[in-house]
Amino acid sequence: SLKAQQLFVNSIDSLGSMKSRMQGKLGKLSRPLQSGGPYLDSLQNSLAFLKQSKDLLNQSKGTTDKLNGSLKSVEQLKDKLQQAEEIKAFIRERKQLLNEQLKQYTGFSKDLQKMNKEAYYYSQQLKEYKEVFKDKKKAEQKAMELMQKVPAFNDFIQQHSQLASLFNIQGTAASAQSLEGLQTRSQVEQLIQQRIGSGGPGAGAGVSQQMAEARSKMDELKSKFPDLDNAADMPNFRPNQMKTKSFLQRLEFGSNIQFQRSNKFFPTTGDLAGQVAYKFHKNGSTGVGLSYKLGMGTGFDNIHFSNQGVGIRSFIDWKLKGTFFLNGGYEQNYQPNYVALPDGVGQQWTQSGLIGISKKYKINSKMKGNIILLFDFLYNQHVPKTDPIKLRTGYTF
Repeated sequence: SLKAQQLFVNSIDSLGSMKSRMQGKLGKLSRPLQSGGPYLDSLQNSLAFLKQSKDLLNQSKGTTDKLNGSLKSVEQLKDKLQQAEEIKAFIRERKQLLNEQLKQYTGFSKDLQKMNKEAYYYSQQLKEYKEVFKDKKKAEQKAMELMQKVPAFNDFIQQHSQLASLFNIQGTAASAQSLEGLQTRSQVEQLIQQRIGSGGPGAGAGVSQQMAEARSKMDELKSKFPDLDNAADMPNFRPNQMKTKSFLQRLEFGSNIQFQRSNKFFPTTGDLAGQVAYKFHKNGSTGVGLSYKLGMGTGFDNIHFSNQGVGIRSFIDWKLKGTFFLNGGYEQNYQPNYVALPDGVGQQWTQSGLIGISKKYKINSKMKGNIILLFDFLYNQHVPKTDPIKLRTGYTF
């Protein structure tokens, strides 16, 4: 009971301290560059510059009101993001304290695990919101390019951006001044040399080895958790990276095409398909699709386009290693132009069971290409028989 009372008092004090900080001017708090990122900072300074430079734009009253409204909206958004950062820091501090105080009590292990998960997914959700600012529209990009060509705008950014205010940069001449409270690189190197020199002749090699091991460990942790900005946020469980994604963010749209050679019953066909996939795991997705079978004749001397049917598809993808995926699916294909065979009538509906390997590659920031090689293990049931091997190429976005 004494330990519970102590934790409760500390929690009230910490929460009150956080509330008092949030009631002040959030823009002057710590972590200013994390509140909105460089894009939001540039957007705010661009609006402020346009508002100040009346000669640059023929500003009417309506234009001025729009600039004032946009600037106010950006400032409000930065305040909200700063509040979220303060809450994130508070959660991190409380989580660390509770872990230290309660880890000796085995009965709280499940509660601590649940708390750690909620704290981790809160920080991931905040990161998802910030990712929106990286998807700039082409019009905004073009506007920023034009603004950066104006010397007055560059001078304005040097004096009023968050980075400039953090390092007290007011121009090129002042950039060489010493920054109060910060160690220079030469000071750090001198301190290391003093420590190595006092440790004997073998101290330098030992320090270098320790630094290399520490760097290797940090690189390994960064590769496992690239989205974390603080070591205290590292989860002690296997996180579900899709948990903070909305339903629409999990959807992947795409299309593919495959060709099938002609035989004595059917012409050469091209299957044009569209699909939508749902990512249920960072390594896996499942989805459905529709295909249209276009007949293209029997050869270069007999090119003739015709309707050869439609198909319904279902599939699942699972990452094997790197850019290679295991792909499987079940399909139903309808071919209305069935033919009479010597021993009966051809099938209008045929089913396919597919399994194979796919290779995915990046086309640009939003589009990925893929090549899929599949084997149809139900091809023997087709009347007439079709090729068991299917090669498809397409893209997703």
